[in-house]
Amino acid sequence: MAHEDLEIDTDAIQRRMDGAMAALKTEFSSLRTGRASAALVEPIQVEAYGQMTPINQLGTVNVPEPRMVVINIWDKGMISKVEKAIRESGIGINPIADGPLIRLPIPELNEERRRELTKVAAQYAESAKVAIRNVRRDGMDQIKKAKAQGMGEDDQKFWSDAVQELTDAAIAAVDRALEAKQAEIMQV
Repeated sequence: MAHEDLEIDTDAIQRRMDGAMAALKTEFSSLRTGRASAALVEPIQVEAYGQMTPINQLGTVNVPEPRMVVINIWDKGMISKVEKAIRESGIGINPIADGPLIRLPIPELNEERRRELTKVAAQYAESAKVAIRNVRRDGMDQIKKAKAQGMGEDDQKFWSDAVQELTDAAIAAVDRALEAKQAEIMQV
């Protein structure tokens, strides 16, 4: 095999790093700020019809006012299960059932709770960085294998630099997302 064939799939590396970023954004959306958001209940799964189901597949989620999320449950038999799932989810909101509606009043965040949430956001960001670094390591391992198959030093340097650039860009994106989320949480 000619060493020109020894290429590293940087698109796959980029896709995996983008995946870590997408997962981080999903985790961030579940972090409660002082404002109501439909994203608040997105990660919550409910035991429904023999399987775990996201709340938005059991009812319509609306935000009628800045401090209220309302879920209109389609199957009345599911109301207590959705309520229980919300209580046990750890989002810190007590659901109020009102006929087919479940109301989630969003309390004001106090300073202490805001600080806790910024720490949780930082933990999510650190997990994303670890995932990105793992992707980087896989990329560098691919380069080592290619070296063993006869990749030249110039090509090794080129691909190592390419993988490192993707890593630096992904880590910087995580840092920017974390900064924005922490600012959003601390905003009163």
